[in-house]
Amino acid sequence: MTVLSGSLAVFLLVNLVVALICAVRGPTDADRMLAALLFGTTGVAILLLLAHTYTPARGGIVDVALVLALLAAIAGIAFAERAWRQETRDDDA
Repeated sequence: MTVLSGSLAVFLLVNLVVALICAVRGPTDADRMLAALLFGTTGVAILLLLAHTYTPARGGIVDVALVLALLAAIAGIAFAERAWRQETRDDDA
């Protein structure tokens, strides 16, 4: 692992810790969801960095990163739809 890869890995791991703290302490549900999306995006970045660094296992790690990105996007869409429906119910009441 080069110096650049190592420093990027440390930065991304610190980013994961900050996202985890924000997800736990977020004042609203939207803040927690944004932290969870950041957690998913950072996880994808770490997996792609691992795939780039360790060439033999590249295919499997990239597949896992793509699945994680897809799950994060689906979770964000589901949260937005739920929040929109809840807002519509509040306006009707």
